[in-house]
Amino acid sequence: MKISTTGRKVSLKPSFIARTEKRLSKLDKFFSDEATAQVTVTVEKDWQTVEITVRDRGFVARAEKNADNMEDALDAAVDVLTKQIVKNRKRLETRLYKAAFDDYAGMEEPAEETFAVVREKHFYVKPLAVDEAILQMNLIGHTFFLFRNVDTDEINVVYQRKNGTYGLLIPKE
Repeated sequence: MKISTTGRKVSLKPSFIARTEKRLSKLDKFFSDEATAQVTVTVEKDWQTVEITVRDRGFVARAEKNADNMEDALDAAVDVLTKQIVKNRKRLETRLYKAAFDDYAGMEEPAEETFAVVREKHFYVKPLAVDEAILQMNLIGHTFFLFRNVDTDEINVVYQRKNGTYGLLIPKE
């Protein structure tokens, strides 16, 4: 796995970078050699945040943790990432992980800008079943996920409701 580290409002020491590489090397067994891990450390007055994003041929796993120091935040984020992968290992092997290796040509077209857009993100819209989309949403730590439904071949959105249940947005013409 190729690991890149970035410090926001901080210069990262070589010992922290070495610790990061050592901790993330334990995840190599779950990913291919082409996998990349982006580790971003943000330092504020009273807390430090470590965000880890692992990408491997279309598959994305993400964890973010805050702590008083960056080493504790790193350990907590790696633990969360490992637990996510191990907890969903069977599903990842039989469903999502295999689908993540397929090449998808279509990218979503950006909408017309009528409001002030502060960030734009382009990504592949993968054909997934609803439960696979929910799994992917949970793995990246978001509250919604856009995907192409394999049953209907339409773009759908799954989202997490405030009470912990899930919702599905289906377009209607």
